[in-house]
Amino acid sequence: MKKLHIVGIIVIAVAIGVIFVSLKNTSTYADFTEALANPGTEYHVVGKLDKNQPQVYDPRVNASEFSFTLIDNKGVAKQVVLHKSKPHDFEKSEQIVLIGKMHGEEFHANDILMKCPSKYNDAKGQIN
Repeated sequence: MKKLHIVGIIVIAVAIGVIFVSLKNTSTYADFTEALANPGTEYHVVGKLDKNQPQVYDPRVNASEFSFTLIDNKGVAKQVVLHKSKPHDFEKSEQIVLIGKMHGEEFHANDILMKCPSKYNDAKGQIN
């Protein structure tokens, strides 16, 4: 075999390995009930902030820990611990996507995505 063929086979093998590793690390969308049933699995949980419950963020104690209560799309509320600082305009978010795992009765998130109200919508929700 020529050296070029050997290098080509190695490149293909590495590419297949990368594909398998990336497929293994993908997470899925779920609710708190499913995440609670599989505590070792990472999930994307979609929900809304429970504005009636307190939010705890004290950067003097721990700048990379923020806790709040989220209500998922099925109406289940759970305490969330975000292992990052409190996002800017967090209270204005319309929808929140958390990426993390359940630990006991708490959801520990390592990342957060927020859908905030669009500045392009007027009061009726129409685009100008």
